[in-house]
Amino acid sequence: MYSVESDRSKRLLVISAAGRVTKKEVESVALRVREMMKEATPGFRVLTDFRWLERMDPAAAVPLAEIMDALAEKDVAAVVRVVPDPHKDIGLNILSQFHYGPQIKLVTFESLAEALSALMDKEIQ
Repeated sequence: MYSVESDRSKRLLVISAAGRVTKKEVESVALRVREMMKEATPGFRVLTDFRWLERMDPAAAVPLAEIMDALAEKDVAAVVRVVPDPHKDIGLNILSQFHYGPQIKLVTFESLAEALSALMDKEIQ
């Protein structure tokens, strides 16, 4: 499962992955993200929660990069990731180097509690 939801009042986009994620699921979320970006204002934040991710289809890298590009084009301020197992990074660090500019703050945490604490930090708001 790969999903996206938005909280406009908090200017926060939440992307979650669980179980075995397919390319088709990521493509579907990429379409939704592009639609959501039509209403987004610069400076929003993204929380990606990969606590329950078992595996992601390697072919999902292309639509995953499209999501990153859509976020960057709309001037995302920060991307906060929850990746408890570094082996499940699925290439996010490498993709980020090519699809996010240096102005986008990227932080990765092992727990959701740490990530939520960072999102409340004024530096990431």
